Amino acid sequence: MRLALDEAALAVRGGDVPVGAVVLSADGALLATGHNEREATGDPTAHAEILAIRRAAAKLGQWRLTGCTLVVTLEPCTMCAGAIVQSRVDRVVYGARDEKAGAAGSLWDVVRDRRLNHRPEVIGGVLEDACARLLTDFFRER
Repeated sequence: MRLALDEAALAVRGGDVPVGAVVLSADGALLATGHNEREATGDPTAHAEILAIRRAAAKLGQWRLTGCTLVVTLEPCTMCAGAIVQSRVDRVVYGARDEKAGAAGSLWDVVRDRRLNHRPEVIGGVLEDACARLLTDFFRER
């Protein structure tokens, strides 16, 4: 999670909401990183999770991220939750809950919906205070 927090800090430099993500292989090796780049790129899909998943898939040379873990500072939204399911990530670890848009247990639970063919393990609340504080400070300054 500390690597994801470092990524989140990079988002702030580009004027983006500080969310960071990393993808780890089954053996714990770092495959890819990402941070929000919507403002920097003008791309509404440039969420930290999406970018990290794309980069991990490119590094592995395949779209299936079986055995991988996605670590993200904020609970994924519905778009990112869909990408997590589609990419077959085995585990999602997140920091702060997102009561307004969270799709891994807060508002919705897309990633564990029994109607879908893939349901990753979800672990929430990892370094939750540090993750939440980064977001709170960002929005307070705005």
